[in-house]
Amino acid sequence: MKRRSFVTKSAAAAFGFQFVPAHVVRAQGDAKTPSNKIRLAVIGCGGQGGADLGGMGDEDIVALCDVDDRRAAGSFAKYPNAKRFKDFRQMFDTMAKDIDAVLVATPDHTHAVASLAAIGHGKHVYCEKPLAHSVAEVRAMRAAALEHKVITQVGNQGHSSDSIRLFVEMVQSGAIGKVSEIHAGCDAFKNVYCVIRDQEKHRTEKPPVPAELDWNLWQGPVAHRDYHSSILPFNWRGFSKYGSGCIGDWICHVLDPSFWALDLGMPTAVTAETIGYDPEKHADYYPQGAKITYEFPAKGERGPVKMIWHDGDFPIPQPDELTKENRKVVGTGAVIIGDKGKIMHGSHGGGGCRIIPEASMQAYKLPEKKIPRVKDGQHQHDWLNAIRENRPAGSSFEYGGALSEIGLLGMIAIRRSGTRLEWDNTAVKFTNDSTANAFISPPYQNGWKM
Repeated sequence: MKRRSFVTKSAAAAFGFQFVPAHVVRAQGDAKTPSNKIRLAVIGCGGQGGADLGGMGDEDIVALCDVDDRRAAGSFAKYPNAKRFKDFRQMFDTMAKDIDAVLVATPDHTHAVASLAAIGHGKHVYCEKPLAHSVAEVRAMRAAALEHKVITQVGNQGHSSDSIRLFVEMVQSGAIGKVSEIHAGCDAFKNVYCVIRDQEKHRTEKPPVPAELDWNLWQGPVAHRDYHSSILPFNWRGFSKYGSGCIGDWICHVLDPSFWALDLGMPTAVTAETIGYDPEKHADYYPQGAKITYEFPAKGERGPVKMIWHDGDFPIPQPDELTKENRKVVGTGAVIIGDKGKIMHGSHGGGGCRIIPEASMQAYKLPEKKIPRVKDGQHQHDWLNAIRENRPAGSSFEYGGALSEIGLLGMIAIRRSGTRLEWDNTAVKFTNDSTANAFISPPYQNGWKM
């Protein structure tokens, strides 16, 4: 059974789609009339949240929540009739009955608390990637979504593209034979993901908190640290308290095609090598470069697969085939190695996937399209249509959450750089490193609970 067919059928059984809720009845139909629009609330409506909202703006935007009025200003102006909040808990206390679905696009460290609050109120959720900031949070979110039978989507937009379906069809039809190795990675935004150079400045400088920002609320459940202007709006991704570095930001995009095509599941071991990083001195930061090796066990007719993640100062290695053609390997994307050839693709759904060398691609006959395409290829629309049709979305918390966990295991491996960590996915623990296990479920602070 193909992955999409399996996920659709198993998720339908898990959700128990034996009834159609009132908000789905109201939302059904092609025309967007006031009576069938989905009533949408947004938590984190600046930056990426604003971009996601652009793909959902035809719905009934009833509430906008953001701790930073500066970042949210554009969305506030675009949707003047939406009620405004800084604290999503107050939003749900005030108007939960007026909301059908919630977009969560806050920084990683508050994905779980916001999404779980929404799910607890029975709301469908679209949450940006990575799904959460710890493995324990991902597991809690996956379980809650199934328990409450809500329709979820992780924001790895490329999963709804035609290109990822083409890649899956190519690999599963044997275009490069049996796959044994994947080199994936990202060379973008190095100065965002690694801010170790500013460590002393972060420790000594005490700039004032902007009046428009609720800094304590922004920090949510993590231990308090003093505000610094360099953390916002982007560089929080390089602080381990808030973000998941380059791997957390990109693995849900870059590994998604292979994760689907090969039905990778979860690894049994992960090992990290780092550049410019001391796990003790730099515990609050992401390294200058990370090379993380994952070992995926054999499954079905597929043999074991090794996936090596490269970022920062660890580039994806140049294949000989490209050198002979005077071409460069992709900076953000992946090279998939089979016993009959190689495929290279970019990010966000395997864009530009081609067999290398180019002569092999030219000689290749594209496979039959067996995987249904998403209408218009829009990831946000796939989720909204799933709500209307009362079916699972393409990258539900089950699928996108598992993909997110792989990145989070890499983050733990960075903290234990040089140690091969053996992972028991069923027990949710490392079997050979108690120190690593402490990072699976970091404690919440400031009165917050999962």
